[in-house]
Amino acid sequence: MTGGDFVSIWSVPERPERQGRGPRPAYSRAQITEAAIRIADADGLDAASMRRIAADLGTGAMSLYRYVPSRDNLLDLMADHVLTEMGVPARPSGDWRADLTLLAERTRAVWKRHPWLASMHRPRAVPGPNRLRLTEFAFGALDVGIPIDVMFTLVDMLSGYVERVVRGEIEWARESERSGMTPERWMMQSGPYVRELLATGEYPMFERIVIDARLPHMTPDEQFRYGLDRVLDCIAAVLPPP
Repeated sequence: MTGGDFVSIWSVPERPERQGRGPRPAYSRAQITEAAIRIADADGLDAASMRRIAADLGTGAMSLYRYVPSRDNLLDLMADHVLTEMGVPARPSGDWRADLTLLAERTRAVWKRHPWLASMHRPRAVPGPNRLRLTEFAFGALDVGIPIDVMFTLVDMLSGYVERVVRGEIEWARESERSGMTPERWMMQSGPYVRELLATGEYPMFERIVIDARLPHMTPDEQFRYGLDRVLDCIAAVLPPP
């Protein structure tokens, strides 16, 4: 399918339930999406093919295209469906920092439960209903008298931080599983090389990182929250005084 042929799943009407004497649909998009997510959680995103999903549901692959026209559509459904797990309130609380902290932490939790999300690159994806609810919540939290473009930039900055960190965590977990290399073991094996670099005296900032930085020695949760607090501090500097 070319870029010009792409049609958003949200603009494709779902086959209705039986009306009159017509046949009742055997499946729903929700069933197909949930099956795809189960497979991706277990074996990765590439494993969630129409053929594999059909086998999971006990039907033929071609029959699923009556409900989900394309693989791109399936990916959009999967990515949007898992957002229901975030349980974000319908409206912001009025405390923008608490609301954005909640959004960031729950986004990270969903990505870690479904690490295949880190393999998805959907810059032009049309937002689904659950994504739209999160957008309303995030922008609503920052609706404190600043222009919409500023709100857009701040939300994008927060999202970028969360996704960058959690992608790194997922990639590290995959590499550790593949190689058996834990962070502690990696640091131990890197020790001789690091000492050689420090002995040259040519890398003063790197020396400060090695000797003074606390961040590399924090737990992943502590590292995430430390960085998140700095991002929120930057956002606070742009907002009008309370």
